[in-house]
Amino acid sequence: MPYTPSGFFCDRLIRERERRDGEGSLSKPLRFSGQDFTILKQEYIQKKSLFEDDTFPASVESLGYKELGHKSNKVKNIVWKRPKDISDNPQFIVGGASRTDICQGDLGDCWLLAAIASLTLNEKLLYRVVPQDQSFSDNYAGIFHFQFWRYGDWVDVVIDDRIPTFNGQLVFTKSAERNEFWSALLEKAYAKLHGSYEALKGGNTTEAMEDFTGGVTEFYELKEAPKELYKIMNKALERGSLMGCSIDSLVPARFETRTATGLVKGHAYSVTAVEECKPSQHKDSKVRLVRLRNPWGQVEWNGPWSDNSKEWTTIPKAEKEKLQHQNAEDGEFWMSFEDFKKNYTKIEICNLTPDALEDDKIHKWTVSVNEGRWVRGCSAGGCRNYPDTFWTNPQYRLRLLEEDDDPEDNEMACSFVVALMQKNRRKERKMGANLFTIGFAIYEVPKEMHGNKQHMQKEFFLFNSSKARCKSYINLREVTQRFRLSPGEYVIVPSTYEPHQEGEFILRVFSEKRNTSEEIENRIEADHPVPAPASAGEESEEDQQFRTIFQQIAGDEMEISANELKNVLNRVVSKHKEMNTEGFSLESCRSMIALMDMDGTGRLNLQEFRHLWNKIKQWQGIFKHYDSEQTGSVNSYEMRNAVNDAGFRLNNQLYDIITMRYANENMNIDFDSFVSCLVRLEGMFRAFQAFDQDGDGTIRLSVLEWLQLTMYA
Repeated sequence: MPYTPSGFFCDRLIRERERRDGEGSLSKPLRFSGQDFTILKQEYIQKKSLFEDDTFPASVESLGYKELGHKSNKVKNIVWKRPKDISDNPQFIVGGASRTDICQGDLGDCWLLAAIASLTLNEKLLYRVVPQDQSFSDNYAGIFHFQFWRYGDWVDVVIDDRIPTFNGQLVFTKSAERNEFWSALLEKAYAKLHGSYEALKGGNTTEAMEDFTGGVTEFYELKEAPKELYKIMNKALERGSLMGCSIDSLVPARFETRTATGLVKGHAYSVTAVEECKPSQHKDSKVRLVRLRNPWGQVEWNGPWSDNSKEWTTIPKAEKEKLQHQNAEDGEFWMSFEDFKKNYTKIEICNLTPDALEDDKIHKWTVSVNEGRWVRGCSAGGCRNYPDTFWTNPQYRLRLLEEDDDPEDNEMACSFVVALMQKNRRKERKMGANLFTIGFAIYEVPKEMHGNKQHMQKEFFLFNSSKARCKSYINLREVTQRFRLSPGEYVIVPSTYEPHQEGEFILRVFSEKRNTSEEIENRIEADHPVPAPASAGEESEEDQQFRTIFQQIAGDEMEISANELKNVLNRVVSKHKEMNTEGFSLESCRSMIALMDMDGTGRLNLQEFRHLWNKIKQWQGIFKHYDSEQTGSVNSYEMRNAVNDAGFRLNNQLYDIITMRYANENMNIDFDSFVSCLVRLEGMFRAFQAFDQDGDGTIRLSVLEWLQLTMYA
């Protein structure tokens, strides 16, 4: 039987406890690799030595695993040096951080550097990621730290300042100022977060923008933009969201080439404002404008509403001042919203979470965050194309409680964004992991089921179509989409496209107004406690047969051991050819005796045995129901319903554990494992009920009691 990876679940419980204590927030970030920057720095200052980070050593392991691995010629001449060994006057930041501080080196992480450049446009966000109180002079100890948003938590990443060099030059990111090192150290911290420098090769700018802000990104192809895009952009800027756009270049060789209109293909722009103005020739209508910035600081749009265009002569001076119109070659320019849609290919909006920008004047999104996991054989059901397993995916109940505040819209609807992000795939690249193709669907919950937190069954999805869903399943780290639905209750079902793909994810819901989203978790309970064996009544023919067999094996003592129980059960089971089973193992029989042995002898008397056999007959009927093809096993995806039929209500984590503990490599559970699982559940519930004397659902155990409980149940 596969072994349950208890370490994962212990880590998850510890993380949940840390969150309850407030850790993982901006004010109290988690310590990545367990390292506390303040304590470590003070320690090395007192020792008068320089910090060396053994969790991300100055070695090939930190560089990479393939192109930058041990067998690569690229790493042979790389020398790790501290800034003080590279420059006579190293500085953390020179004259304030700016986009010119980022110059790409020999690593394909331009997506990361573009995000860093965008980050420099917002000082509050920048200095949240790059704490300012760091230098190479005051209390220098060779130790620095940076903060990133990591799958729902803020983490503080500590590094030493040894950086890869070749012939005295930085190999990777460098600054235009030779003695400035904040960008190179930020890149190193981000590499540590993902396991190596090589893990940063190839990516999407928005991935890093989210890791710098905790925001969520929406993508819009401007050819297919929604009619309310201008309103979406306006609201995004009101909330302090980061926004960028670009013009796709179909020919890679023509990336960052200037067009006749002054725009650059294959290049990222920032959207800095959207406004409306009323030119004199437009008596009854307003012109919608968009302000953009080229991070080069030059090369601007030369069409209508550009710096020197005639359109500016048609509006009053006061309106020009309101729009902050300037005639300067500074990379910033205005253009009409219609020209914006015609010339640009796509727009990306990184909406900020409430904790990402502390400014009372900015109206921010509300957000709910849920962690989840797809487990092969239990909750990795694939997309709607796989109806037999789709329903087993994790499910999240969404309650839209308040409609939008929009006086121009008579429709009662709630705007929200759903973001599904898969976790740790970049870090696991060295083990062959790639991004899964992921997506989600949203189903409306019938009114008669409101407030019911039960996991929706297969029949619900067979007879109900989705109310909304993501545009497509795609192999990105995150899939996001905006929706407008009426207030009410819904179920969000996140999944991989193919079933049986195992991984972790977080599901976030951003909304304009109040909403709640939570994983559908059954209340953990058993329909009935395990009763003591009843006194014998009138015996049936089968009972008499068992008494005879029992007497033959038990002898005068009329009690049987685990070995004897195994012989009895397997003799009877062997007559049921349709069960297609090899019988019960000795370990299973020991567990059965532990459950039914009421007098503590370690053996079963006739009444205890009869009670056990009645339970086994009940479970046999459930097993046969789900073993419809008489293969002698139950598909692990059906185990949720089988356990439910046996009288147990468990949560999703427990169903995951059952699958990993009892299913074989083909995701099937044989009769022996099926009974062993139910026996263990019965035993654990009985033991808990014995300790929970006041019935409040919690117990307190000593180490000895805990060990006795887990070893014997």
